[in-house]
Amino acid sequence: MARSETHRVYDELLVTLVQAGDRAAAARLAARWQPRLIRTARRLLRDEEQAHEAVQEAWAGIVRGWATLRDPARFPAWAFGILHRKCADRIRGEQKRRARTAPQEAAPEPEAAASGEDRLAIAQALDGLTPEHRAAAVLYFGEGLTLAEIAEATGAPLGTAKSRIFHARRQLKAALTGDEP
Repeated sequence: MARSETHRVYDELLVTLVQAGDRAAAARLAARWQPRLIRTARRLLRDEEQAHEAVQEAWAGIVRGWATLRDPARFPAWAFGILHRKCADRIRGEQKRRARTAPQEAAPEPEAAASGEDRLAIAQALDGLTPEHRAAAVLYFGEGLTLAEIAEATGAPLGTAKSRIFHARRQLKAALTGDEP
């Protein structure tokens, strides 16, 4: 679901007020963005506790750096970029931990979503993507970011972000319809 222009303008206003020292605006911005960041972290990390920790770390970075954000309109890409880096650090840490553990350790079973088979199928399809493709897909389809914002958030060139969305879309479609990619 894409965010409306009104929401974007309101977020820009909140960022401007935060940069001017308005604590109430900071609390409102956090209240508006916390659910989106949590949702994205859950999708990227597939672990509730890890997602909350990553978002907490991301907020620390956001608060430390929002005075340096020159263009308040860039807040979504900038905030998701910080979150993306925190999630990527956690994924790398988990991969290192798994490499050190015994090979007989079984992978956890995917959790069924409360709203049914479709949500489970989508979650499993996302799990089948590479971390880079999953991040691009979550930011594009789940958060409604533009290609330019995804490129900025992931630190990838615009063409790479576009390619990742293209391949993620194709792989998701194949996984959800049973067709070959």
